[in-house]
Amino acid sequence: MRRVPPLPVEGGALVEACRQKSIELLKRNLSPAGILAATPGARAQSRGYAAIFGRDAAVCAIGMALSGDAHLTREAATGLLTLARHQAANGQIAKFVDVAGQEADFWYLGCIDATLWWLIALAFLDRRDPAGGLREKLAPEVAKALQWLAAQEHQRFFLLQQNEASDWADIMPRSGFVLYSNALWYCVKRHYGLPQADETRANFNQLFHPFSADLAEYRRARLLAHYVKRRAKNRDLYLSFVNFSFFGDEGDVFGNLLALLCGLADGEAERRTLRALDRAGVASPWPVRVVCQPIAMDDPLWRAYMSRHRQNLEWQYHNGGIWPFVGGFWVAALAQAGERDRANAELANLAAVNAQDGWAFNEWLHGCTLAPGGMRGQSWNAASFLMACDAVRAGGRACALKP
Repeated sequence: MRRVPPLPVEGGALVEACRQKSIELLKRNLSPAGILAATPGARAQSRGYAAIFGRDAAVCAIGMALSGDAHLTREAATGLLTLARHQAANGQIAKFVDVAGQEADFWYLGCIDATLWWLIALAFLDRRDPAGGLREKLAPEVAKALQWLAAQEHQRFFLLQQNEASDWADIMPRSGFVLYSNALWYCVKRHYGLPQADETRANFNQLFHPFSADLAEYRRARLLAHYVKRRAKNRDLYLSFVNFSFFGDEGDVFGNLLALLCGLADGEAERRTLRALDRAGVASPWPVRVVCQPIAMDDPLWRAYMSRHRQNLEWQYHNGGIWPFVGGFWVAALAQAGERDRANAELANLAAVNAQDGWAFNEWLHGCTLAPGGMRGQSWNAASFLMACDAVRAGGRACALKP
């Protein structure tokens, strides 16, 4: 793996500046109902970003609790409480809550990861402040959320099943057993003491990386592996998803990082995964591109909806764009793996990309041209930067996602 020199003084100053700017941005984006996805304004309002998003608010709750700022710490749970009040009768947490209209939106095919992130954030805040009694206060909502997720679990693989375009990469064709969602599911199982966590971990590695593991003696597993082992190209990363007869080997960077950070990979798998991401150059020049090899329009996995608003073309948005938000998890994974110098250097690079265009904290940038895209003032950019700072400071020993 490529090594870098120790963090220079100017890099340290940039990191500290970004830490302060992150705290300022999160304070600016606070509302009485909790943290908004982006800085309020006409464009954010028209695009629906002036709302409480399930996954965003959860990630922000973790970052706010780690910020060291008393006001942010007090407000960390506010958005989670708003989401709890708008929970569906079946237990699902909304993709987002429109605060002005007091309306919850659950996405086209059902947003699965909002519920996962909500549970993870609750567990994290409760662990940091047991006296606050957050999990006890929300016990009925937690029970319903866990029941809803359990209804999505395959009863032999103990992995969640989902439709395509129904997690954070909401215009990508990942479906069936999805890497990203199941990394979070294992994390939830560990936090809440759910049954079959060991089976979930074993089947996760067997299905998403069948090249290095013996599949369970179950005929459905053998059938899935038959198609994967014959056609998969990138055998060093976890597959982005596995379905009945097709799968994703485009290289889902976020899903692979979460597999490491949530404790699903042993030491060799951790090293293998980081080496593969490094070879793909996902952090060059800025951390990180969220896909190693974008899905092209002539690929069998291409879907017509990916070109909606010309948004998910190659090297754009979820299809290979640079997401500083995910860059925070890249830094945390390096720190966890003991790559301290590299983690420090990448933390400075992450500060640099957030600083572009006058500390814009852009949602994403083009994977090749580096042109900014999406919304400015993204709250979870700031939150994941604070999470990355904490991971580097702790030397990776206390990953925020692990129980």
